[in-house]
Amino acid sequence: MGSTAVVVGGGIGGLAAAIGLRRIGWEVTVVERASVLDDAGAGISLAANSLRALDELGVGKAVREASRGQYSGGTRTPEGGWLARMDGAALEKAVGTPIMGIPRATLHRLLREALPAETLLIGAEAGPVQQVRAGTVRVDCGDRRTLDADLVVAADGIGSKLRHRLFPSHPGPVYSGSTVLRAITEHPVALDTDFELTWGRGAEFGHIAFPDGRAEWHAVLTLSSGTRFADPLAELRRRFRAWHDPIPALLDATHTGAVLHHDVNELRTPLPTYTVGRIALLGDAAHAMTPNLGQGACQALEDAVTLAAALAAEPTTEAALARYDAERRPRSQAVAHAARQAGRMGHQLSRPLPVALRNTAMRLTPSRAALRMILRHHNWAPPRLS
Repeated sequence: MGSTAVVVGGGIGGLAAAIGLRRIGWEVTVVERASVLDDAGAGISLAANSLRALDELGVGKAVREASRGQYSGGTRTPEGGWLARMDGAALEKAVGTPIMGIPRATLHRLLREALPAETLLIGAEAGPVQQVRAGTVRVDCGDRRTLDADLVVAADGIGSKLRHRLFPSHPGPVYSGSTVLRAITEHPVALDTDFELTWGRGAEFGHIAFPDGRAEWHAVLTLSSGTRFADPLAELRRRFRAWHDPIPALLDATHTGAVLHHDVNELRTPLPTYTVGRIALLGDAAHAMTPNLGQGACQALEDAVTLAAALAAEPTTEAALARYDAERRPRSQAVAHAARQAGRMGHQLSRPLPVALRNTAMRLTPSRAALRMILRHHNWAPPRLS
């Protein structure tokens, strides 16, 4: 079994993979093309499956201390009526933890701090990967710099160049039909709930509260790909001016320059495998999904722990990669499919009758049934790394 790895991509999934590999005794280099790790991003919700993965990686305690539990909230109509209430205490009783809200930048920093500084090779663009001899792959990092390793982990995101080289005929990421604007408020905002989603016709607005009183908010709109606004906050105030509190307050507490705007893309065509030779795909590079279940980063963290555990348990790297693919591909692709379906039944509905039928169904769904639906994705137990 080899013991050196190159992880391409220094995002959440790539850093988690590096931590996992180091915990089983591997030497790891993370190649990140960004020249400055400025911890950009908005907020993220971490469900029980991701928190268990973080525990196995040894960073769960630090992440929980920097997070806020989502005990109260739910899904509402633009007028403020409740479609479904969140029972964070019941979820905590079922799986041992509520969903936790944390700034994405904080999570990224905590993962990075769990690695030695020399592990990170920043400002380097990973080029072609080639097998140079049996069991050894070489990564071209530019400037005549190459790295030889026993394993390459492709964690280079939804636009993965490594995935494209490995699967040149795959259609790659496609536009989901939705675009998202999001930001973190400049200062604390008075909120009655920890987490909310509001579904309107062809639009969604939500927030996640953080421990310091600030909040992340996001607005999802059904628009043509590439649509952008000269003044994003002004446009959102116009679109959501009649929606319930605290939506106007969240927008008013945000600096214009803080708003991020991204089209929501996904790998709608599943990959036939997550491994090719000594290369393993992980996170968005393998299964980029829509954010409707809040499982994108959670699945990447599951990937990281599962890959490390397989490499620790199996007698050869080839056997470990086969196990990783067999364990991760069915689950992550099923979650991606469920996320897509959730979007179609959520903010993407725009006609009055389907919206009314969905709202009625949600109001009539018993809380126990709703909890069982959540547990389908949250109640995952990680393999042990020690």
